[in-house]
Amino acid sequence: MADRTDPRLTIARRELGSLRKEKTIVLALVLQLFIAAFSSFLVVGLVSLYDPGQVQGTEVDIAVTGDASEDLIRAASEVRGVDAQYYRSEETALRAFHEYRGTGIDAVLVAETRDERVFVRAVAPDGNVQTTVVVVQLREVLRSFEDLKRTQRAAYLDSLPLELPPETSSSPYFGFTYTVLLPLLLFLPVFISGSISVDALTEEIDRGTLELLRVAPVSMTDVVDGKLLAAAGLAPAQAALWVLLLELNGTSVSNVPALLVLVAAMALLVCSVGAAVALLAPERRAAQLLYSLGVLLVFGGTAVFPNGPINAAARLAIGSASGIEYAAVGAVVIASLAAYLGLRGIVGRVDPDAL
Repeated sequence: MADRTDPRLTIARRELGSLRKEKTIVLALVLQLFIAAFSSFLVVGLVSLYDPGQVQGTEVDIAVTGDASEDLIRAASEVRGVDAQYYRSEETALRAFHEYRGTGIDAVLVAETRDERVFVRAVAPDGNVQTTVVVVQLREVLRSFEDLKRTQRAAYLDSLPLELPPETSSSPYFGFTYTVLLPLLLFLPVFISGSISVDALTEEIDRGTLELLRVAPVSMTDVVDGKLLAAAGLAPAQAALWVLLLELNGTSVSNVPALLVLVAAMALLVCSVGAAVALLAPERRAAQLLYSLGVLLVFGGTAVFPNGPINAAARLAIGSASGIEYAAVGAVVIASLAAYLGLRGIVGRVDPDAL
């Protein structure tokens, strides 16, 4: 009985089997698996890099001196994780800083009044692991001090200024998870799939094995479709696994079907572009360079739009999506279909013997 298996599925299975030998791809998958599996721990560590003041248990001791030290200490008391101590002179404060750094005084603030203005000079540790935390906390103290002075001087104005709207506090972990971590796990597989589609065709051309595939009863379109199916199919499969691992780590993700459709459409779009580049520029390095530049320009351009794929993914995951976000998903789907049809047109015009 004749084998009626679709040749595109056969080529896709062959392509997926060969990916296990690619150490770079395997390492990339392992890295994504690690990020998704231990996301709850990584979020705390990564947030501490750009907002160290949010790390619980961080305590910074500051020596405050100068004629405006009273107000500065009052402002520092409003900042969590800061203990401000008064010193009579700048010399004693600096001596305490240099002699007991790490165990006592972590920084020095000298506040002096000149011409009805307060000038604050800060001394922080240089080249220390704790430097970033100290600098961030000093910044918060100075902001609190600025607000305090503005409030005090408002009493001398002829008319009271408008009241500022109440401050709203939000968890940096929440924002980092849905605006950085989740898009990273969703779209990084898309980039990798596009790179795979480029390599899959350029390697066949470089090694001359494309001719062997054409000996079989398959067309050039079947070959490209099979490789495209293997590369583009990886991204939504990985995204589904990463979302599952996020759920197990306590990160709730809403609108999972819409997110998977978005990832699948992006993967088809990027892989179609990658395959087209590989056919038009068969040399591997040139093809990868053109693909990388194109993807960076496209994603960099869409990232600035409030309703681009990245922001749409974040809003969908949070559960605050509106019709605009679903329209963005639909636009990506249409664009991916157009890119695939364009690839089919390129395949039909490319002469395999010339590759």
